[in-house]
Amino acid sequence: MFFWKKKIFKSQLFTQRDFYNRFIQDLNECQRDIVIESPYITSFRMDLFMPIFKKLLDKGVKIHIITRDPTDHDEYFRDQATNEILECNEIGINIVMLKGNHHRKLAIIDQEILWEGSLNILSYNRSQEIMRRIEGEDLAKQMIDFLKLSRYF
Repeated sequence: MFFWKKKIFKSQLFTQRDFYNRFIQDLNECQRDIVIESPYITSFRMDLFMPIFKKLLDKGVKIHIITRDPTDHDEYFRDQATNEILECNEIGINIVMLKGNHHRKLAIIDQEILWEGSLNILSYNRSQEIMRRIEGEDLAKQMIDFLKLSRYF
């Protein structure tokens, strides 16, 4: 006999127009840890996030950014990514650089909130994108297990 436990979660869709306001609210409410996967990192976008990241680090939140190795980018993106990665390292953000065709775009906040979709969180500029915010520990942990990200939590 099997008993199925009903899993409760909340899901919302966002576009590039309303994603950042909600994502920043989640960051500001973060208590423990954040993992962000964004293949690209630009100075323009990091200007928005760096003050938030510094405040989070000051309150003890662990931040992990998984991104493409800058040598996999063209010169324009390579220089920006390299500079931003160096600054992140200096302030205590853990940077993981992947070689190859890394293209995932997601964030996991406090192992309870999962953001996934098509928007490059740390570089978005001008394109039509979609992101789904899923509030539910079970689904966040499912993604953590699926991508073997537990070492960051």
